[in-house]
Amino acid sequence: MNKDAFSHVTSWVFDLDHTLYPPSARLFDLIEVRMTDYVMNTLGVARDEADRLRAHYWETHGTTLAGLMREHDVDPTPYLSDVHDIPLDRLEPDPHLAAKILDLPGRRIVYTNGCAPYAERVLEARGLSGVFDAVYGVEHADFQPKPDRAAFQKIFELDALHPENAAMFEDDPRNLRVPHLMGMRTIHVAPTTEPQEHIQYHTDNLASFLDTVV
Repeated sequence: MNKDAFSHVTSWVFDLDHTLYPPSARLFDLIEVRMTDYVMNTLGVARDEADRLRAHYWETHGTTLAGLMREHDVDPTPYLSDVHDIPLDRLEPDPHLAAKILDLPGRRIVYTNGCAPYAERVLEARGLSGVFDAVYGVEHADFQPKPDRAAFQKIFELDALHPENAAMFEDDPRNLRVPHLMGMRTIHVAPTTEPQEHIQYHTDNLASFLDTVV
């Protein structure tokens, strides 16, 4: 059944964190510590206030970076370099996932709210280097984050991607709303999910799901 539903897809778009590696790796725990430290040091606030601000930024602007840029005019480049400077020894290569992604017909890209250099490091640690045709970070969207529609439009224009012939794999349900509105197949990759109109499929095992598509 999935093969018929995806037979028109010629572009496959994958988020990075918690999508191309399991949440159990807990990499984002390390990134969040660095994010909070950056907010503290940049704005001169205590940790509790930095945590409150980060929750506000995430809810209002989509990411901590977007909040810092829009509310405090923070330079994004040093921020991205700093918060993604983490060890990746928690990740392991996944040759089965690599093979399943390579089997997908058409163009395969990574699109993350992180930066592209960090994404490339993660892909290497997962044994996924050379699997994708392109890797896009938030810098390629002029630092506009998912779930902003303008961010998706910028990346898709850069890649000459037609949403009506594309599928989006993503762990954050918010980031599937715009792709759904644009006509993409939407797949929520997470341990659990809740029914939402803009989520068409759910899987807790990306490689296994891809087995049903090709």
